[in-house]
Amino acid sequence: MQHRTLGTQGLAVSAIGYGSMGLTMGYGPGDEEAGIAAIRRAHDLGVTFFDTAELYGWGAGNNEVLLGKVVSDFRDEVVLATKFGFAQTERGLGLNSRPDNIRTVTDNSLRYLGVDQIDVLYQHRVDPDVPIEDVAGTVKELIDAGKVKYFGLSEAGPQTIRKAHAVQPVSVLQTEYSLFERDVEQLFPVLQELGIGFVAYSPLGRGFITGTAKPAGQYDATDMRNTDPRWQPGNFEKNVEAVNRLGRLATAKGITVSQLALAWLLAQGEHIVPIPGTRSAARVEENAHAADIALTEADLAAIREILPTGGFGARYTEEHAPNWV
Repeated sequence: MQHRTLGTQGLAVSAIGYGSMGLTMGYGPGDEEAGIAAIRRAHDLGVTFFDTAELYGWGAGNNEVLLGKVVSDFRDEVVLATKFGFAQTERGLGLNSRPDNIRTVTDNSLRYLGVDQIDVLYQHRVDPDVPIEDVAGTVKELIDAGKVKYFGLSEAGPQTIRKAHAVQPVSVLQTEYSLFERDVEQLFPVLQELGIGFVAYSPLGRGFITGTAKPAGQYDATDMRNTDPRWQPGNFEKNVEAVNRLGRLATAKGITVSQLALAWLLAQGEHIVPIPGTRSAARVEENAHAADIALTEADLAAIREILPTGGFGARYTEEHAPNWV
């Protein structure tokens, strides 16, 4: 497994990471036994970067506890990332990045993960009611106290990134990025200027790019893809055709369409690490081997012809779309 350095503070991780959200939320009922096997297989294959969040612990089960339990045997060999910033309220899910809540969530995450230090602590979503300088300052306190090693942001815009970085250096920005979703590329010059790495979540388009997508309505009632715009009539058929064309290109190279998509992400810059998630140990192996694939200029040109600007349909419904500032 190749490794990459994210940011200028020394954060070194495997070129392919692992996102654990789908083990407990978002994609129908969880499967703890399969999830444990997937995490262990990832470690066996050299994956060192594992991503979770407080948010993923609500509902079906505590994601941080599950991940922490599995990696406890090889804790010193991996980088654990988690996130704060959401809150459960009487009106539903809200935002809370107040300093006192950050401290509380961090202590909870340390306990749930069973660790003495969180390697990467992200603000999960920007809270418009809390100055980002206060957020960064609080994380700086946690870093100084030894509870956190590196600071990350998720779904943040250029002004927010700059203001946070001026208080506490930001090692990494995490935002959705894939063959289907390219908007974040506009932020890459800022990341390069400031020396910030990038983590791509949903690098396989929430599974669409694996070639296994079904139309909205054919998933479990708790599955987020039922309402994802890319799965709706009109968009769905166009995305299926695009994946089929990508699949033919992948087959000609002797790889899978998922490996093609992950190799494409790695080819976009040395500062990028994707974190595909899966409950399948076999899929973990497939994804990990994408780090060994080198795409030619002809391959990249063929991909651009198929999806020049991304997939069809927004990545979130309007009410859930992040607002970058």
